[in-house]
Amino acid sequence: MQLNGSQIFVEVLCEQGVDTLFGYPGGAVLNLYDELYKNSDRITHVLTAHEQGAAHAADGYARATGRTGVVLATSGPGATNLVTGIATAYMDSVPMVAFTGNVTTDGIGRDSFQEAYIEGITMPITKHNFTVRRVEELADTMRSAFRIAQSGRKGPVLVDIPKDVTAAVCEFTPKKPEPIRTVTTFNAEQVKWAADLINAAQRPLVYFGGGVRSAASCQPLRDLLHKAEIPATYTLMAAGVVPYGDPMNIGMVGMHGCYTSNRAVADCDVLIAVGTRFSDRVALNPKTFAKNATIIQIDIDPSELGKNVEVDLSIVGDAAYVLNAMLPQIEEKKHPDWMKMIHEWQAQDYHPVSDPTRLMPHQVIGEVCNQCGPEAVYVTDVGQHQMWAAQYLRHAKSRGFITSGGLGTMGFGYGAAIGAQMALGRDQRVVMFTGDGSFHMNLNEACTAVSYELPIITVIFNNSVLGMVRQWQTIFYEKRYSQTDPHRKTDFVKLAEGFGLKGYRCTNLPEFQAAFADAMKQKGPTWIECIIDKDAKVLPMIPGGGDINDIIME
Repeated sequence: MQLNGSQIFVEVLCEQGVDTLFGYPGGAVLNLYDELYKNSDRITHVLTAHEQGAAHAADGYARATGRTGVVLATSGPGATNLVTGIATAYMDSVPMVAFTGNVTTDGIGRDSFQEAYIEGITMPITKHNFTVRRVEELADTMRSAFRIAQSGRKGPVLVDIPKDVTAAVCEFTPKKPEPIRTVTTFNAEQVKWAADLINAAQRPLVYFGGGVRSAASCQPLRDLLHKAEIPATYTLMAAGVVPYGDPMNIGMVGMHGCYTSNRAVADCDVLIAVGTRFSDRVALNPKTFAKNATIIQIDIDPSELGKNVEVDLSIVGDAAYVLNAMLPQIEEKKHPDWMKMIHEWQAQDYHPVSDPTRLMPHQVIGEVCNQCGPEAVYVTDVGQHQMWAAQYLRHAKSRGFITSGGLGTMGFGYGAAIGAQMALGRDQRVVMFTGDGSFHMNLNEACTAVSYELPIITVIFNNSVLGMVRQWQTIFYEKRYSQTDPHRKTDFVKLAEGFGLKGYRCTNLPEFQAAFADAMKQKGPTWIECIIDKDAKVLPMIPGGGDINDIIME
């Protein structure tokens, strides 16, 4: 059948199972938006306040569901406003397809109004990107974009569509979407070697990352831990994969991880690294990381094997398939001496002390968990509040913690929370933790939450400073607080009212308990400002380039 480019655009989206699209209109994509208007019963379009918010929303949608998030922006500034969101998704291996409009094909390269070479701009931060020059190429290019985003190591793909392509007509043939291509193969001999090393270990440790969450299943990892009694530590991106309270879960590792996890890495004799890339926030000193251990690395992306830390055995494959093949070869075993050491270290972990005269971060997060229960989904911005959330939340769901890990994008949270809420429905509880610094970056997305009546509860840790950077200045720069005290006078309660939502301000725990209980009853979005001490710190902390011997506990 004969269709124009805009009709093909909508048909392929529906063909790929897209039900929600985040974006912002503009001249180069008017044809697409006209067709979306005609098909509003098939695809829900969510209009954000800014294209960056739309990109983060598509990202949050993908993280909450595992499905591909989709964002649409116009040419020039609309396209460039997506860049931070695309880079955020790229660093955390999130499946996303970003569509941008462009000037007409005969105007490309002529410095036309709102022209930008977005394909070149995004080349380093996408798995792949395309510029569609002919309408006949549009359908298959879009199909390729969705396939690439979900295949192997997941990530964002960009498709740039000139305006004349959206109007041109060609023959269109519908196709069923291709099955997602995951890496089901692996080297069986290497798997057996890994099983033998694990069986012989006296002090085994699993260190896992976000790749486990992206794998076909998280269950094989959990089965491995319990079959062979192997303690496990995780990165920021993997919080929730092994639930809070599981006896094999010994906490987060790395610069802001707990003492026990970092000590276990230093003392283990076999380290099984699964779906993780040994980032500089974990392997602070790559040359000495797990220096006493034989290191096994399992990853779907061969380029990550041995990239940051030298390993003794590397296995390419989807973590779920590799571990499923390994499990029958793993002996049921106990490691009483090793677990005794772990428990002794856990007694030395930092445990915050409550103060009835002040509002403490761990008290706030604990109360949120008490009132929300285990099924809530938590989203964060970036900074001290992010680490408090990672450390103190009682993570129970593999997709229940959404945060920007690799890029560390301040302003990520509100857009991501909107995407998660749209994906999961209004009956799902979504709570967003932010700091006053991060929140100022994209709080304009409050109007989006209000427009769509999304019951997102935003908890703002307001210490009136840029807390994480200030903490570094306290420790390493002799308290020279250069530009980390912005002297802002923002009244978040009044601002909330201006946006059309309900705001609260709390200075102690009883006030927060009451405010959060009331926010839980609201049908739309709410903000709860928590006034906290500017000297509240994220503990423990290991300086960049350090190791377990450099850990700062006080």
